[in-house]
Order: sequence, then structure tokens, then C-alpha cells
Amino acid sequence: MIDNFFQGITPAYYAMLIRFVICVVVSWIIIDRLYYRKSKRRDFYFTFMLISISIFFLVFFMIFVLEDMKGKAGIGLGIGLFGIFSIMRYRTDTMPVREMTYLFIIIALAVVNALASTMPLLELIITNIIVILAIIICEWRLKTENVKLVQYDKIELISPDKREELISDLKKRTGLDITKVEVGAIDFLRDMTVLRVHYRSTDSGSNSVDKTIKLYKQDLQ
Repeated sequence: MIDNFFQGITPAYYAMLIRFVICVVVSWIIIDRLYYRKSKRRDFYFTFMLISISIFFLVFFMIFVLEDMKGKAGIGLGIGLFGIFSIMRYRTDTMPVREMTYLFIIIALAVVNALASTMPLLELIITNIIVILAIIICEWRLKTENVKLVQYDKIELISPDKREELISDLKKRTGLDITKVEVGAIDFLRDMTVLRVHYRSTDSGSNSVDKTIKLYKQDLQ
């Protein structure tokens, strides 16, 4: 009975499983060893891995269903891929640029591995390795500029002529290597303003990008 069960599996499905293993391994290397080591975001780790797996099977079975439609297959596949990439817009929270980049890479690799039914495995593996090496080089050579929203109490320093003094005070109080400060909403009743602080860091800082640091008014008495 078991032999009859496995005889029902086509060779194309076995070939798909090999490409699926390659896709999962490559996605794990990118997410766990390159992305997560800096960001420490478990939520995006979960999202990236499951999106990679689901997109791979979605594209594979979409091709399987459309392979008998001849001329309509290309149109249907194109519409399907457009829908896949459009899901990046359906989110409740603003996703940082670094996370958006990794999400695009994960989706692109899942699609490539699912579509590469006629590509030799060696060429497919080399293609995945090239993408991994590109990420490693970019992470190694380029410093990520991070952003924090800061509620700030010294509104007398927000004028353009005191920008250097403002940055100096923020560096002292936050310990960050601040490169640029943008002034947002101002509340004169509570002597408070909201600042968008850009800073350099060896870590991605994406685990705290969406958090707001509250710097309370100092007791000058």
C-alpha cells in the first residue's frame, strides 16, 4: 500500500521538492544568519520564513494548473506574480526599508526557485549563492542609517541657528551617533516637540525603529 502511495507521486513533484529544499536552506541562511543576527526581530523572522515557503508552493502549483492552458498560461502567471508582489503593500505598520528589501529578496528567490523547473540544479544553486554573497557584501561594506522618533523637551533648541547645539544635546543624552535631526510636531503648551533622529550604528536598529523614546523634561530646580 505504501509503495502504491509513492508511485502516485510524479517525477516533477520530486524535482520540486529538491528545489524547495534549496529555497528553504537559502532563505534560512539569509534570514537567520544575515538578517536576524543584527535586527533580532522575531516577528519578521516568522514572516519571512513563512512567506518564502508559501510563495514557493503558490508559484509552483500555479504553473502546474496553468501548464495545460498554453497561451493563457503566460497571462495567468503574470497576473499571479503581480498579485504576489502586491501583498507587500497590505500591512498595518510601516515596514523599515531594510525589512522591505529583505522581504523583496525572499519573495524573489522563492519565485525564482519555483520557476526554475528546467534550470540545472548547479546553475540554480550558483544563482542563490550569488544573491547571498551580494547581501553579505552590502551588510559588510555599508553602514545602515537608523531612525528614531524622540519626544524632546528643550524646544528652545529647535530653531535652525541652534541645530548643532540640538544635535550635541541629543548625542549626550542618547549616546547615539546622530547625523541629522528633523523637527516635527511642536506643543508649546507642554514645551515638547517630536524629532525624527537619524543616526549611524553597526547594528540595524530595526528592532527599535518603530518605538518612541520619551525624554522627559529635566528638573531644573
